[in-house]
Amino acid sequence: MSQFKEIGIDPRILRAIEDLGFSVLFPIQEQAIPPLMEGKDVIGQSHTGSGKTAAFGIPLISKIEENDKHVQALVLTPTRELAVQVAKDINAYAKYTEIRALAVYGGESIENQFSRLRDFPRVVVATPGRLIDHLRRGSIKLSALKFVVLDEADRMLDMGFIEDVEYIMENAPIDIQTALFSATMPREILSLSDRYMRNPVKILLSKDEVGLEAIDQLYLVVDEQYKFDSLCKILAKQAVNQAIIFCDTKWKTGTLATELQKAGYQALPIHGDLTQRQRDNALTLFRKSKIDILVATDVASRGLDIRGVSHVVNFDVPKDPLSYFHRIGRTARAGREGIAITLVGQKEYEDFERIKGMTKIPIRKMQGFVSYEMEPKVLRGNFRRGNRNNSPHNFRRRW
Repeated sequence: MSQFKEIGIDPRILRAIEDLGFSVLFPIQEQAIPPLMEGKDVIGQSHTGSGKTAAFGIPLISKIEENDKHVQALVLTPTRELAVQVAKDINAYAKYTEIRALAVYGGESIENQFSRLRDFPRVVVATPGRLIDHLRRGSIKLSALKFVVLDEADRMLDMGFIEDVEYIMENAPIDIQTALFSATMPREILSLSDRYMRNPVKILLSKDEVGLEAIDQLYLVVDEQYKFDSLCKILAKQAVNQAIIFCDTKWKTGTLATELQKAGYQALPIHGDLTQRQRDNALTLFRKSKIDILVATDVASRGLDIRGVSHVVNFDVPKDPLSYFHRIGRTARAGREGIAITLVGQKEYEDFERIKGMTKIPIRKMQGFVSYEMEPKVLRGNFRRGNRNNSPHNFRRRW
């Protein structure tokens, strides 16, 4: 593979990249950076965690005129967490330049954003709704815009942001360079690219398969009431550095985090009902390894770039098979290996079979663990009649 020093980027950017420990380009970077540097539009389909932020971030920084204090580049993201992460990465690549990126998102005081906009960020990384607020107030202007990135475009489609994206693109200059990155390419995304991109270079590295080779995918069939016990046994037996555990509801996320704390684990929840400060605090503590476990809803399944995550556990099987691949993409990032474990309840097996049918890479049954659906019927019967003295943990009764 090529190295960053071979592709002719600004020496200051190269120095910043080397500070981060990067030398060899990932496939999406190797294929996307040259055409973007040449001014071409690019559509990139690539697995999450494959290095796409650098793939668009480095050309983006290279094209900005440092003496021009207007917003010259815009990155649209579906979530606040991804906006913060992308802005952080761009600032890391640009640290030896005068270029700075600002994350703009809902859930934070717009007055605070007004204040930071007075520092003349050349790059704005924004969620669509909050950016439209700024456009209508005149606090962000797109008249000097040169470069637009639509990041996680399929996720923006899923979250109902496509009309907002279209509004933003209609209000941008017609001669901008555009890059679109997406893990999947549904018809609506391709239609969007047809309207707003000029002869884009298409880089189709994956259909949610790239990067899965580095993830050991395992599953265990477990009666719903025994999932917590199984999880604790897995955490005790596996060499867990840091883990993200996914649940299907906000209530279950909070409850599971609390029960893990009671069991002696350093765990915090992250879901949509928490304040932005609470979510930011949980992510900061997790990134700094102050806590070992993040218990999350799918709000955290995309866009989190935390390199130390050794394990992803699906406490619940996602009903959307693509969510499974997005979730497990939180491990095995930046060339590392990882483990993904799914606890499959008996009522979830049909959903799990659909997931297995979408990948050519085997998802193996865990060895060395008891599948609790095989437990003696008398124990299960006593528990179901309400004799909770048989339960090794009160958590079961909440399920």
